[in-house]
Amino acid sequence: MISPTFKQLRYFLALCKEQHFGRAAEACFVSQSAFSNAIKELEAILESSLVDRTNRSVTITAKGQEVATQARLVVRDIDSLVGIAKGGRAPLTGELRLGVIPTIAPFILPGLLPKLRKQYPSLELLLIEDQTQRIYERLMEGELDVLLMALPWEMRGVEEQVLFRDDFCLAYRQATKHVDPENYRFNRLNTDTVLLLEDGHCLRDHTLSACKIRNTEKVRRFGASSLLTLIEMVDADLGITFLPEMARGSTLLRNTRVRLHALSDNSYRNIGLVWRKGSRRTDEFRLLGELTRAHSKSR
Repeated sequence: MISPTFKQLRYFLALCKEQHFGRAAEACFVSQSAFSNAIKELEAILESSLVDRTNRSVTITAKGQEVATQARLVVRDIDSLVGIAKGGRAPLTGELRLGVIPTIAPFILPGLLPKLRKQYPSLELLLIEDQTQRIYERLMEGELDVLLMALPWEMRGVEEQVLFRDDFCLAYRQATKHVDPENYRFNRLNTDTVLLLEDGHCLRDHTLSACKIRNTEKVRRFGASSLLTLIEMVDADLGITFLPEMARGSTLLRNTRVRLHALSDNSYRNIGLVWRKGSRRTDEFRLLGELTRAHSKSR
């Protein structure tokens, strides 16, 4: 039985990513004709149509998507095999694909990345910023190595390292009439006063849970599409929200009238690293976690 080659699988994954033969061939540093032939050979070996081709677009078939999922795992395992064979590689060197959620990235990464570059100059850190569910899916498909995210979140097949606790703060525009921050009580808020991110953002779920928001009449029906939009809405005094303590002093709040006030109750989320269970780079991820924890304490 003839099996696909590593090169064919790598080319096919590039095509899935680029959705264009020319760009995928360029990304793989081969001619478009050689690239196309490799994809045709892969389809012949698997006896399946993986790609629907038109003059202007490329669509991965349902069977092609199944093959892509397995191909990512195969490529990941081969990369692991190479790493094991080389052995003795210094920690935090080479390529590391980090997924991070938008409600952490602007607060932690600007200070953390310069320290990582200085301490580990051979580390090639590739960053993907997206919502929790999507980076988790990409982790399990082998596209990402480790995630920096807020916990808890329901996941399977992973290991977690909790780094630190991130308390929630009441966020309001200075001199707002929506709330008296010194005498804040959730039950005193008017209807539609609370602004949150839209569904799909874990900050929304963590806020509802940690801040014990059970009366949804006080939450505005339409959520903000991004953290920046949420802050702009608060700055326009359209309502109040709850932001993590790590947002204090950040560039997103600079030049706004948004103020943060510590909550007296036990409202917080945990920040941690997550990776696939059994990863050969577990020790590296734990080291990255310790560096991130130390940075958070020095902020």
